[in-house]
Amino acid sequence: MPKLYVFLLLIAAVVGFFVFGLHDYVSLEFFNAQRATIEGFVAEQSLLAALAFFILYVLVAGLSLPGAALLTLVAGALFGFWQGLLLVSFASSIGALLAFSLTRWLFKDRVQKKFSRQLSTINQGIAQEGAFYLFGLRLIPLFPFFIINLLMGLTPIKAWTFYWISQVGMLAGTAVYVNAGTQLAQLETLGGIISMPLLTAFCLLGLFPLIAKKILAMLKARKVYKAWPKPPRFDNNIIVIGAGAGGLVSAYIAAATKAKVTLIEKESMGGDCLNTGCVPSKALIRAAKQVVLAHNAQQYGVTVGAVSVDFTAVMARVHKVIAAIAPHDSVARYQSLGVEVIKGEAMITSPYTVEVDGLILSTKNIIVATGAQPFIPAIKGLTQVAYLSSDNLWSLENLPRRLLVLGGGPIGCELSQAFARLGSEVTQVEMLPRLMMKEDNEVSVLVEQRFQQEGITVYTHTEAKEVLEQRSGYALRCERKGETLLIGFDEIIIAVGRKANTQGFGLQSLGVVLNDNGSIQVNEYLQTNYPNIYAVGDVVGAYQFTHTAAHQAWYASVNALFGVIKRFKADYRVIPWATFIEPEVARVGLNEQEAQAAAVPYEVTRYGLDDLDRAIADGQDEGFIKVLTVPGKDKILGVTIVAANAGELIAEFVLAMKHGLGLNKLLGTIHVYPTMMEANKFVAGQWKQAHAPQRLLQCLALWQRWRLGKRR
Repeated sequence: MPKLYVFLLLIAAVVGFFVFGLHDYVSLEFFNAQRATIEGFVAEQSLLAALAFFILYVLVAGLSLPGAALLTLVAGALFGFWQGLLLVSFASSIGALLAFSLTRWLFKDRVQKKFSRQLSTINQGIAQEGAFYLFGLRLIPLFPFFIINLLMGLTPIKAWTFYWISQVGMLAGTAVYVNAGTQLAQLETLGGIISMPLLTAFCLLGLFPLIAKKILAMLKARKVYKAWPKPPRFDNNIIVIGAGAGGLVSAYIAAATKAKVTLIEKESMGGDCLNTGCVPSKALIRAAKQVVLAHNAQQYGVTVGAVSVDFTAVMARVHKVIAAIAPHDSVARYQSLGVEVIKGEAMITSPYTVEVDGLILSTKNIIVATGAQPFIPAIKGLTQVAYLSSDNLWSLENLPRRLLVLGGGPIGCELSQAFARLGSEVTQVEMLPRLMMKEDNEVSVLVEQRFQQEGITVYTHTEAKEVLEQRSGYALRCERKGETLLIGFDEIIIAVGRKANTQGFGLQSLGVVLNDNGSIQVNEYLQTNYPNIYAVGDVVGAYQFTHTAAHQAWYASVNALFGVIKRFKADYRVIPWATFIEPEVARVGLNEQEAQAAAVPYEVTRYGLDDLDRAIADGQDEGFIKVLTVPGKDKILGVTIVAANAGELIAEFVLAMKHGLGLNKLLGTIHVYPTMMEANKFVAGQWKQAHAPQRLLQCLALWQRWRLGKRR
């Protein structure tokens, strides 16, 4: 209530200012008419006159009333240039701070809460470079200062920063106006002070923040590079450390633009994705799916014999698939593209040098693409067991009889279902309340139900405490809702997340800044605190997907090579991903739980696959497509698909979101019949039905009936 009273009081003051004609007293006509009287008072009571003028200026600026420009001129006319400049400089800054503070106190919390998502980018920009934004605006007095005061009050910029930047930034413009005020007798209107030379001077002042920003960046760079002498010449334009997806794409782009690039990899070319991640896991999932297809063949009128799994043959095929894809990422291929490939362990010895097994290479830029590794939690007794992870499970020779999968995220779910289908007795343990916590609750429910149907025992809300050795193997002691569980197993897979590889190759000795989770901290251009050292992929930590690593690699390599001409901010607006269980789960943009957490208004349109002809014909009618849109509009905020081949179906929505296409465009696109892709069109059709113009349809119905009557 106090805020409401203050707001009403301010409104009353502003209204009264105009209703009672007080604005007439801050006009050039009034000043010229009363000039002799006012100048006489100033001459007799100089200190009192200066104090009264100061208070008046603070009130006018603080209440955002018209008249500040005139008062600035009057200051020059009454007090001369230096005293006038002193009075106006401090009065305008204090008045601005008053307006800023009132707006912040009255409106900031409510505005930030209501428009949190829309303001997130602005808040981030203000937090990083708010001082520069404000300084630039203050140097251009053509932009109304009172608007700046009010809008800045709604942002997170600190009050002290706002004050001193305003004090310094407005000084140049204030000086121009006060100086013009010393010639006020020759001015008939306020527009008389505006001239082309004056406007040109203000525009040049507006460029100063950009120049200051460049100077500050140079000073920061000079400070961070102070201990590292720069070589007179370089061996490389770029050295890339790590030959996973991010490193390979970085090297490819550099070589394609004829840069001298060296790629260093200490283990296998292709990184995790080829050797221990995407490729082997999908080969394993495909083998597991064949078991299900064989078991379900009778549903399609096909009789097969007894189904058995040769796990050795399954794993042999996994490695055969890796070997078949390996040439795409091989040393030979990249050397043929013009990349120098060195197998060895890199050590960054300075911002400009990298050592590999005693060989020292110099470079203008470094791209770190060292990836991540499975995170192993500190569970008592775990180190006494030959536990498995996504890194080493591919060396398994025998199918585990009792397999325990610790972790309910995408990796844990994919491996749980695959091994269960191959014949393992699988138990999955997740500490959080449900599997796949990043997805909506209905997705988790569907996945858990499917897992239970396939014989997987799922324990959620269950915390692993200790690994115990037993006569028949091992057991995991867990705590679940106050109860103790003992879960027996022969093999255990740890799939509770991944941590960035940032140790052992010189980042710490250089002082490269890391995030709290151990990943490398980068800016929007993928630069570390050393502007010539970039990082991409899992080591950055934001989006640990192969396709995101490749996406970031383009920005890092282009910025490293051509940043002196043009830099590009990495674009994360449309990042899709999929979990390759059955049915697959794919998503792009917001889901419901994220929209609710960010207070983003949305509408939901849902289409069930049990209504799709092709899904019914294929016996794959489990799942749905759920689209979030802006209320009343067809703009897509996010899409979740649970369906066979969801990872393929999501692509149309990714394209639509990337290029700003709404559901009406999807509805108007011809889709082949019968295909799973038709589901995308049908969900758009359901949105259209829900937003059909009912009054227009009623009018059309009347018109159609009238036409029937006319024909008779």
